[in-house]
Amino acid sequence: MGPEHANLHGNVHGGWLMKLVDEAGALASIRHARSNVLTVAIDNMTFQEPVHIGDLVMLKAELTYVGRTSMEARVEVTAENPVTGEHTHTNTAYLVYVAIDQAGRPTPVPPLLPETDLERDRMERARQRQVERLARRTK
Repeated sequence: MGPEHANLHGNVHGGWLMKLVDEAGALASIRHARSNVLTVAIDNMTFQEPVHIGDLVMLKAELTYVGRTSMEARVEVTAENPVTGEHTHTNTAYLVYVAIDQAGRPTPVPPLLPETDLERDRMERARQRQVERLARRTK
């Protein structure tokens, strides 16, 4: 991350990181759906540690839940100091995307098939978050 990404404190601006997180989650969703997607929601974006100018930023995005047309992506952000090799987990975010067809209408996506206990656990927690999101939407 370079000086053009800095905030007033000299760290990477949170909005810049949010953009990267959204792009990583969208790409994971596009790859699964094999269609374009739109961002529907960002559940939480809590920055636990700063990302410093000069750090390498690594984003790991994976789907944790799939509905009929929507998908939840978990994006983990890690900063690496390239001089020391130290890795710092800065935040994890959950985002929701909807797959769209060429006319911009929601389109069905393939099911998500968890293979490990960790994936099954993440899927169940994601399903619960989706139930809560939908309940908030109807209020």
